[in-house]
Amino acid sequence: MVDASLIATVESSFSRRRRVAFAIPVVIILYLIYAVFAFDLPGVIARARMDNAAILLSDFWSYKIQVTRDNRSDRVLSTVEGDARYTVHPDWVTEANGVTTVDLGAGNVVTYDADGARYVVPGYGTIDIRSQRGKLVLTAPQPLPDWISASDTRVGVTTPAGRFNYTRSKVETFRYFPGWEMFFFTPESPFFDKSVGQVVALALWDDRVDPAQSNLAHLGRDFWNNQKWHHGDVIWALFETILMAFLGTFTAAIVALPLGFLAASNMMPIRVLRSAMRRVFDFIRGVDALIWTIVLSRAFGPGPMTGAFAILMTDTGAFGKLFSEALENIDERQVEGIRSTGANALQRARFGVIPQVMPVLLSQVLYHFESNTRSATVIGAIVGGGIGLLLTQAIQTQRDWEDVAYYLVLIVLMVMVMDWASGLIRRRLIKG
Repeated sequence: MVDASLIATVESSFSRRRRVAFAIPVVIILYLIYAVFAFDLPGVIARARMDNAAILLSDFWSYKIQVTRDNRSDRVLSTVEGDARYTVHPDWVTEANGVTTVDLGAGNVVTYDADGARYVVPGYGTIDIRSQRGKLVLTAPQPLPDWISASDTRVGVTTPAGRFNYTRSKVETFRYFPGWEMFFFTPESPFFDKSVGQVVALALWDDRVDPAQSNLAHLGRDFWNNQKWHHGDVIWALFETILMAFLGTFTAAIVALPLGFLAASNMMPIRVLRSAMRRVFDFIRGVDALIWTIVLSRAFGPGPMTGAFAILMTDTGAFGKLFSEALENIDERQVEGIRSTGANALQRARFGVIPQVMPVLLSQVLYHFESNTRSATVIGAIVGGGIGLLLTQAIQTQRDWEDVAYYLVLIVLMVMVMDWASGLIRRRLIKG
């Protein structure tokens, strides 16, 4: 006969587990509800500017021709991305008798004249802007749609065909085209505005453009020294980022290995020293790498080496803890076998301990190196080095968002390559 007290104990245990199983999801849901109001999620959604987000995303994968008229001098200039170095003369911009007509396609037409500007939007009507007594006067069908923003000093219009801005100082019309403009060559290069076949022919068998060098070398130099995209500087910055992660990670591993022996209970018999070393590891890794970056930048100044030192500090603490734990889990029988040959402590560590833990240590170091290539991007933005600095500068200018997209693509490719390379190295070193 089954003991009634045992049945009651089992039923109580199942009942308690059932209550816990229901309580955990309820607590999570309540916390999420609290977070929605604590972080004012409805307000964030209400304040979101989706039109700005759409413009930003379009700038990621396209470029714009900007037609600008200076309202003081009446000078009209068509440029690529607003850069006066790259003036163009598109056939959809015409000037006659002091009137500039910008045809954005699909019936969208912008006209600049002596009195102001007009934007004809199919399906909506004509948006007319005039300057009177220092203020802008807007005439347009009412009510104004949300894609028109208007005040006494600025009128902005955003349509699928393009964007239009009118201020007291200038009028701007932007027309977007897919692609990254002048990514390979700028107008100064003889390879600019040529098809792939023409570039190949010019590089390989056509007459030399510059007698001092081959056309292939000329092509490589013009691409590397592209004054719009600065490919040479970007690649060097990417190399700096990888070097920052490499120096910080592997130097930390070299420093942490002997310290790990001091923190391992089966290697260091002095308990006070072992405990003190573990607290040092806790302190170093308890401070985030970004905090170390700010502290060290004050001490050593900005630069990639400061970023490498920050990674070194954080990873020394992490490696010290991981290495000591790996050392505590070794097979003592191998060490005893080495001891039986008369080996001293250093020889026992070299031939009895290191071969056991080396696969684990290498795997941890390579994983941290792969992770630090991402961290080095953020650290570089703080200390002024690597691709992170270029990314921060491109975001702060808020003009060339295609540069931001270019840097993000390179960062993702760098992480993918490092992931592939570290996996290959782990297989070669650990599995053979």
